[in-house]
Amino acid sequence: MNLDFSPVLADWGMLMSGAAVTIEVTAASLVLGCVIGLLVGIGRLNPHRRLVYGVCSAYLVFFRGTPLLVQLFIWFFGLPQFGLMLPAFACGVVGLGMYSGAYVSEIVRGAIQSVDRGQNEAARSLGMSAGQAMRKIIIPQAIVRMIPPLGNEFIALIKNSALVSLLTIHDLMHEGQKIISVSYRSLEVYLVVALIYLVLTTATSGALRLIERRLRAGGMVQ
Repeated sequence: MNLDFSPVLADWGMLMSGAAVTIEVTAASLVLGCVIGLLVGIGRLNPHRRLVYGVCSAYLVFFRGTPLLVQLFIWFFGLPQFGLMLPAFACGVVGLGMYSGAYVSEIVRGAIQSVDRGQNEAARSLGMSAGQAMRKIIIPQAIVRMIPPLGNEFIALIKNSALVSLLTIHDLMHEGQKIISVSYRSLEVYLVVALIYLVLTTATSGALRLIERRLRAGGMVQ
C-alpha cells in the first residue's frame, strides 16, 4: 500500500483554517470553564451553605459523570425543542466550557485549600472581611498554584474539541473529514490531522512549562 499525501497538501489551507477554529473554540471554552470553575470551586468550599453547596455538587456530579459527546448533543439537538436555537459554535463553546468547568472547579478548590490558613487569619486580623481576604489574599496565591493543572486541562480541551466537528463546526477534524470525502485518503488525512493536534498540544505544553519555570525562578510557586 502506497501513501499519497498530495490531496492533503493540496487542501493544506483548509486544515490550517480548521486548526485556527480549533484554537478559537478551545480558548473560548477554557475562559468559560475557568469562570464557571472558579464560582463552583468557591461554592464547594463551604458545606454549611447547603443550597449553594448542593447545586455546585450536583453540577459537578452531572458534568463529570456523563460523556462529553452526550452533553454536546444536548446543547445542539436538545435546546431547539424548547425554542432555543444557538449557533453551532456557541453550542460547542458552551458544551466544552461547562464540561471543563467541572474539572476546573476541583482545581480551584484544591488550590485554595492548599493556601496556608494562616494567610486568611492574618488578613482577618488586619480587619478584612472574609470576602476581602478571599479576593485579595487567598485567590491571588491560589491562581499561581492552579497554572500547572490548568495547563493539563487546556491540553485536554484541545483534544476534546475534536468532538465539536459533529456539530458541523468547521474545526480541524471537520475540515479533515471534508478532504476525505473528496480524496478517499482517510489514513493520510487522519495522520496529518493527528500530527497537527500533536503540534498544538506539544507547543502548549512547552509554553506552560516555560511559564511555570519563570514563576518558580521568581519564587511565586512553591
